[in-house]
Amino acid sequence: KRTEVVNGNMLIRDGVVDYIGRSSADLNVEKCRTLDLRGYAVFPGFINTHHHLYQTLTRAVPGAQNSGLFDWLRTLYPIWGKMNGEAIYISALVGMAELLLSGCTSSSDHLYMYPNDATLDDSIRAAKDIGIRFHPTRGSMSLGESDGGLPPDGLVEDEKDILDDCQRLIESYHNAEVGSMLQIGLAPCSPFSVSSKLMEETADMARSYGVRMHTHLAETRDEEEYCVERFGKRPLEYVMELGWNADDVWLAHMVHCCNKDMKALATNGIAVTHCPTSNMRLASGISPIMKMLKLGVDVGLGVDGSASNDGGHILGEARQAMLLARLEASLNQSGQSASETDSYFSARQALELGTRGGAAALGRKDIGQLELGKCGDFFAINMNKLQYAGALHDPVAAILMCASNNVDVVVVNGNIVVEGGRLLTIDLGPTIERHNEISIGMVA
Repeated sequence: KRTEVVNGNMLIRDGVVDYIGRSSADLNVEKCRTLDLRGYAVFPGFINTHHHLYQTLTRAVPGAQNSGLFDWLRTLYPIWGKMNGEAIYISALVGMAELLLSGCTSSSDHLYMYPNDATLDDSIRAAKDIGIRFHPTRGSMSLGESDGGLPPDGLVEDEKDILDDCQRLIESYHNAEVGSMLQIGLAPCSPFSVSSKLMEETADMARSYGVRMHTHLAETRDEEEYCVERFGKRPLEYVMELGWNADDVWLAHMVHCCNKDMKALATNGIAVTHCPTSNMRLASGISPIMKMLKLGVDVGLGVDGSASNDGGHILGEARQAMLLARLEASLNQSGQSASETDSYFSARQALELGTRGGAAALGRKDIGQLELGKCGDFFAINMNKLQYAGALHDPVAAILMCASNNVDVVVVNGNIVVEGGRLLTIDLGPTIERHNEISIGMVA
């Protein structure tokens, strides 16, 4: 109910929130691990709904620093083609570590290329090792340059092989139960990298297994022009006609969408992932999320790939979303004063994008809130820090209004993953060292 408890206590039992309140006198906590968080602010764990974890290997690549999406992709495709299973695993660990240390407890991932025998299993293993709740999507590219697509022919796959692997992954890993730590989604990369047939067959398979569907959409003007020229339709209209038209779909970006598009999203229950930093980094534009939210569209938050961000700090991403929404509102005022418009997207609204909004985008009703019966996922920040000095009158707003830093405690499914600002589940030093070795070998 969006209440905020002051000087409260919370009990997590068997991974589930069992009590929240002001008193703990009647609770039997003798056998529980207890965290004394006096002076901290405690929040539901953030949910990251769009990422490409492998891209931590190619941050700030010189030839891709000042390019729009299509040229950026053309520069990076050959580099990504050098990845193998170890690269996928190590890059996933690095990306997930960055997410956890910034307050993320659940993350999706969109892996859409599998060179040199790499598989989605490699990133699934990383998630289990590091202790994050994971929603990997089996991405795909089947339309190479010779067939009018954007990717090099050497990075696309046969469509039957794609669908066979989608089926294998769902049957091997997908857990639809309440409290699930692992759920599979299906995610053709984009309208310019797969065929219409694969979009349709992916939707059919996803619905036969009850899993969710994801893709990039309406990210740039180039994409819109491509769809109009090739299909005679704008991006959303195109994918909806292929069966991507229901509440089991969530779409990344939706920057270039008109009022008709936004109404279609709301009417059909299609969710959107807002990726503010990536959209600014690639100069793609500003997604009109305030209009979407007013229409009832579910909007989650995504850090996007670490080669288009070039980071994965989800607390910072929530702050970026708040600031960018305010900027967009001011640009659209048309001479009105701020008091006559909804210019001020609040810190609490931005926090909801990363929690409740993310849960809705992933089709989860058991995460995104601290509430009885929901998963024991939270992060905590020690408010007695330099950057929060003078802001203790509203610690909730302070974590976004003030400078973004790493969090101090992260609990996932009742397990302490970060304590004292330190990741407990893996040794970061050797992981970063190996990650940099692989990165240098790929980019050189």
